[in-house]
Amino acid sequence: MPKGSNQKLKLYYLSRIMLEKTDDEHMITMPEIKEALEAYGVTADRKSLYDDLQALEVLGIEVIGEKVGRNYYYHVGGKAFEIAELKLLVDSIQSSKFITEKKSTELIKKLTNMASVYEAAQLRRQVVVHGRVKTMNESIYYFVDDIHRAIAENKKISFEYMKWNEEKKLVRRKDTLYVVSPWALTWDDENYYLIAYDDAAERIKHFRVDKLKSIQVLEDRRTGKDAFKAFDTARYAKMSFGMFGGKPTKVRISFENDLVGVFIDRFGRDIPIYSTDREGWSETSVEVAMSDQFL
Repeated sequence: MPKGSNQKLKLYYLSRIMLEKTDDEHMITMPEIKEALEAYGVTADRKSLYDDLQALEVLGIEVIGEKVGRNYYYHVGGKAFEIAELKLLVDSIQSSKFITEKKSTELIKKLTNMASVYEAAQLRRQVVVHGRVKTMNESIYYFVDDIHRAIAENKKISFEYMKWNEEKKLVRRKDTLYVVSPWALTWDDENYYLIAYDDAAERIKHFRVDKLKSIQVLEDRRTGKDAFKAFDTARYAKMSFGMFGGKPTKVRISFENDLVGVFIDRFGRDIPIYSTDREGWSETSVEVAMSDQFL
């Protein structure tokens, strides 16, 4: 049998075929495997394919053969991620405010590549990213990495800390940089928070990571070790607010301009913001779950 043009990639393409075209519910026959390989420019006889399927076991890809009627069918057994696990990861990415819409789509696409074409179709039906309230800070992934590096190297960091104004623009909270000692990162209320010790205030503070800008890892060593030892992260997280279920109701709310960021964070940047006759105050109309906690 003449060899195909991509014969050296035979084992690679075989692994792709088995991972993409089979799962616990979908199997293929040996002739179908041969046909799929030929589409990649690879030829193979039945005997060599038996050896190749066994070789996949060495690569961590379990291939199971089952006799159904007169034919033998093959499919991949255990995978790095089961479909239920992938769905859980997709749900987490979708619901995470700190992951931008663009990055959410990219990450979910990578996850679908870890599933068979049939499982990937289930994941794609599950994907609903557009329209979610998401951060617009694409640099957050690098910020998280910088913070982890500073923690590992026992160093302080500096950054600008931003807030929303009534024009729905991110502006600096103060003219000078924040300089703090990072001790932990926590994920709460679908957002990433930096837990850090502030020397000037002599206490632990938290900062929304998606509101950080221009992070620098400094040479100064961290302070606040004793304060963080006595800090209960779980108890602190419980103090963050949420909104319990209730009847959806359109409400009009007046607020001081300094609080505009609270409403944009909760309901998204597309909410209307109206100026009022009262100096320093604005209004918005939003739909909320009417509950005792909201009131």
